[in-house]
Amino acid sequence: MTKRLLTLDVNGAERTVACPGNAILLDVLREDLHLTGTKRGCDMGTCGCCTVIVDGEARLSCLTLAHASAGRKITTIEGLRSETGGLTPVQEAYAGCGGSQCGFCTPGFIMTTTALLGRNAQPSDAEVREALSGNLCRCTGYVKIFDAVHTAARELRVVRDEPGEVYEGTQVAPKGRRKEVAP
Repeated sequence: MTKRLLTLDVNGAERTVACPGNAILLDVLREDLHLTGTKRGCDMGTCGCCTVIVDGEARLSCLTLAHASAGRKITTIEGLRSETGGLTPVQEAYAGCGGSQCGFCTPGFIMTTTALLGRNAQPSDAEVREALSGNLCRCTGYVKIFDAVHTAARELRVVRDEPGEVYEGTQVAPKGRRKEVAP
C-alpha cells in the first residue's frame, strides 16, 4: 500500500510520519510515534481505552483516520502534565481516589475526564456518567472512578475567559482560558 507523509501536532510537537491513507490514529500513535500510553482494547470503539483528545474533545483513536487528524491538536496521556511538569489534578484524583486497579483502561478514563472538565468544570453525576459511558473497566465498580472525576472538578475550580485558547497539558480549554481560583 502506498504511504503518504502526514504531519500531526501531537502533545504540542509537530511530528511527521509516512503512513497509508487508511491508517488509524491509534496505530500511528503507538507504532510510528511510540506513544504506547494510548491502549488498544476492542478495535471497535466500544471500550474507550484508546481515547485521546483532539481539539479539546475526547476521540476514539481506533475509529479515527490518522490523515483526518492533520492540522488538529492531538493530546495523548503522555502529553498531560501540570504547569509544574508533574501530575495533573485529574491524574492526582484518579491516584488519590483509587480510580484504577489494573490500570489498562486508566489512560482512556483520564483523557475522557480531562476533556469533560475542559468543557464543564462542575459536571453533575448524570453528566459524568454520560461522558464516561463509552469507557469500560472490568476491575472496578466505577464508584471510585466517579469519585475521582468529582474530586478533580473540585480541585480545578476554574473561571473561563478568552475563548478558544488551549493551554499546555491537561488544561485543555476549548471554550476559554482556565485559571485556578481560591475555594
